[in-house]
Amino acid sequence: MSVLNRAKRRTAIVGELFEFLWQQRLWWLIPMVSVLLVLGLLLLFAHSSPVAPFIYTLF
Repeated sequence: MSVLNRAKRRTAIVGELFEFLWQQRLWWLIPMVSVLLVLGLLLLFAHSSPVAPFIYTLF
């Protein structure tokens, strides 16, 4: 399985999560989930890049 297919599946899962929250009228959860996803991506990026020392100073 290629990296592109795995990335497409992961984004589909996130899309389904937001669609579920919208349909169930849980709009107040959307900002919290978005912030958690962004922080997770930031930590993943910080862990695997030479910019890590600069990102860790933000926290």
